[in-house]
Amino acid sequence: MKTIAFALALPCALVTSGALADMTDVIEVGVRPLYLIDRMEDGPLKEKLAACAGKPVHRTAFSIGHRGAQMQFPEHTVEANVAAARQGAGILECDVTFTKDKELVCRHAQNDLHTTTNILSTPLAKTCITPFAPASSDEPAKAECRTAELTLAEFKSLTPKMDAKNSKATSVGDYMDATAHWRTDLYAVEPTTLMSHAESIKLFKSLGAKFTPELKTPSVEMPFDGFTQEDYAQKLIDEYKAAGIPAQDVFAQSFNLSDILYWIKAEPEFGANAVYLVEWHDGFDEQNAETWKEDFAGLKAQGVNYLAPSMNMLVTAEDGHIVASEYAKAAKQAGLKLISWSLERSGPLAAKGGGGWYYSSTNDIIHTDGQMYELVDTLARDVGIVGLFSDWPATVSYYASCMGLD
Repeated sequence: MKTIAFALALPCALVTSGALADMTDVIEVGVRPLYLIDRMEDGPLKEKLAACAGKPVHRTAFSIGHRGAQMQFPEHTVEANVAAARQGAGILECDVTFTKDKELVCRHAQNDLHTTTNILSTPLAKTCITPFAPASSDEPAKAECRTAELTLAEFKSLTPKMDAKNSKATSVGDYMDATAHWRTDLYAVEPTTLMSHAESIKLFKSLGAKFTPELKTPSVEMPFDGFTQEDYAQKLIDEYKAAGIPAQDVFAQSFNLSDILYWIKAEPEFGANAVYLVEWHDGFDEQNAETWKEDFAGLKAQGVNYLAPSMNMLVTAEDGHIVASEYAKAAKQAGLKLISWSLERSGPLAAKGGGGWYYSSTNDIIHTDGQMYELVDTLARDVGIVGLFSDWPATVSYYASCMGLD
């Protein structure tokens, strides 16, 4: 495998040119990994990671681009995914939903266009289920715009933006201009490119990455104009088959267990890699089995091989350190392969007062960004995850390459 460490970033103009295929071996992790290492407490882990500075970083399936490199790029765009691939992500994600004409597109939710695109400032605002309403003394600003109200062509006409809204806004402009202070609009000033699911397959293949599409829960009632949930799940798989993508390179995801079981039954080769997503819920205690919803042995018996819990489910705090949780140990003991999500999503850990939701089980001991690699190391070594989603894949790619992970 060819590797290049700290290569110069290439112009985005190449994204749409034939030169893109020549960049699959260019890996650029930038300064962030060393920024995080600088803030770590002294010890063997810091010494190991620091010693890898300047060494080659390779593309690794352990590093999964969460909606691309969306900490700084508009999510689910060509540019976000090219950035993720250049940061070493070996698997890229398209969250899959559908349009009015039943075409599959990459969006985190079917009803997020008002926060992720410029739809409210275009004539297509008239299609929004909930038109923009300004904030008043007792009501926040609101809007809801869905892909299911647009054709594929209409969807592709929109301009992506950083996912954000200003609930105190009294104008559309202020409502859309709300990017978190720790993110950036730097890579959204010039228009980025929305994708259909089929286009994401073509792009990810050209980038040398594998695929992890997530079948999103529809905002519309199903069946939708005769389009059933099973039709939806099958169409996702059919687009990989039409593109000639081997089933072993596709890790289809869903929070809906019935989708996973459908793939296992109807498309067993793809179903073998299907990823069942679960998340922290009210009342959950990572150390108390009575609070867990998942029957690990039952899932395995039904043919589920991959479980993807949020990070806070897989770790806990013990004597001031981040360690594997009892939940993680039980899932592994049942023979489930674990993937987790999503690193670099919380913003600066000190500023969040413990890291926020993603650090629910360890908030009491989180006080600096330097602990991010302690978390990654615990997930990799003690929990034994096989992949980690990140909003900034360079962080994970650096760790994986340093530790010799594939």
